[in-house]
Amino acid sequence: MAILYAIAFAVRPAVTNHFTKPFFIPALTLKFIGAISLGMIYQFYYGGGDTFNYYRHATIIHEAFGKSFSTGFQLLLDNGSGNTPETAPYIARMFWHQTNSTEFLVARIAAFFGLLCFNCYTVIALFFAVVSFSGVWAMFIAFAKIRPHVYKQLGWTMFYVPSMFFWGSGLLKDSLCLGALGWLFYAMYRGIIQRQALIKCLTIGALAVYALLSIKVYILLCFLPAALVWIFNETNDRIKSKALRLVARPLFLSVGAIVAFYAATNLTKGDDKYDVDKIGERSKITADYLYQQSMKQEGAGYSLGELDGSLGSMVKLAPQAIGTAIYRPFIWEAHNPVMLLSALEAGFFLLFTLRIFWRTGFFRTFGVIGSNPILLLCFVFALVFAASVGITSSNFGTLVRYKIPMIPFYLSGLYILQDMATRRASGSASQVGRPAARLRPQVAA
Repeated sequence: MAILYAIAFAVRPAVTNHFTKPFFIPALTLKFIGAISLGMIYQFYYGGGDTFNYYRHATIIHEAFGKSFSTGFQLLLDNGSGNTPETAPYIARMFWHQTNSTEFLVARIAAFFGLLCFNCYTVIALFFAVVSFSGVWAMFIAFAKIRPHVYKQLGWTMFYVPSMFFWGSGLLKDSLCLGALGWLFYAMYRGIIQRQALIKCLTIGALAVYALLSIKVYILLCFLPAALVWIFNETNDRIKSKALRLVARPLFLSVGAIVAFYAATNLTKGDDKYDVDKIGERSKITADYLYQQSMKQEGAGYSLGELDGSLGSMVKLAPQAIGTAIYRPFIWEAHNPVMLLSALEAGFFLLFTLRIFWRTGFFRTFGVIGSNPILLLCFVFALVFAASVGITSSNFGTLVRYKIPMIPFYLSGLYILQDMATRRASGSASQVGRPAARLRPQVAA
């Protein structure tokens, strides 16, 4: 840990300024606390779980390295389809060794980090926390440039929400995906919107897309349409001619919709889990399984109604799923201390949302959102993602993990919306996407 802190202090001057510097070390510390706490909760409260299954597979790969470097290296590069006489004894002990298994990929990443720390679980978890933190920090920097007036609130949103530093820090898929999503957002903002460091941003964006495709492609499917709308709206707003803007807007939106549909149907084509033609059926299977498991274990299961495996039934349940993903569990639905913390967090989301609507006005709120590209991105992604995880989870314990990618976008959108509405009401609104001269958080080029 001392080495990681030394690296952090060395890197901090290059990725912070006077305004963002106070967040850096405390935010990283919370990530470390979250990573260690998650392992302890799984060990002493749940008595096991996914995080230890990843570690178990990583340990087997580490053992292979101890016997033969070439055998360990084969397992490290194996996508789950390999099986040689040298690797067979190890593969027989790994139940996640399946072709293109996302779980086995995460275990291989953990095994790689294990080579750097004698396969110590705690240090591996800290490495996962660092990956997550790097992406969340990049996301924070991008949002702070977009709306510097609320950089403090954005910092609280990114780093101090319990779910973000607990479920998004340990040895789990969620840590890697949260980091990848943050880097993708940063690469899009700096490379496409700001048109800076194009090669660097293209490389970062490609790696982030690959990570999401390989681990949790549904995050990418929910994010891309919203991101394309954001990019096209930003591009349209830069057209000086008002008449040309009016003509270009529907054209950009049409092109964006076509590209988003093409991406959604082709990125997952042939995938048993996420193929668009099968997504309704898979959602039903997943939701039913998680609900049944929750009932068997006397867990916190929930039901939104009948899901018959069709896209139509998913659309019908979407509004209820959105409310469930963002604002539940309620206090009275919490059956254990961990769920109580999630309920308190969800209660804050609900009260904050109602406060925005009360102060700004219902129709005016939607007017402000519709007129600003970054707000459209935040809320379109958050709502679409909330609907998808709300429908498929059927278990609050699973839901609190699954929904963390949308939390920074939803809360950031609320804080930016509040700031814009306040400034418009006072006659001093400034346009979203054009940072004030007094505050320019920077990341090293």
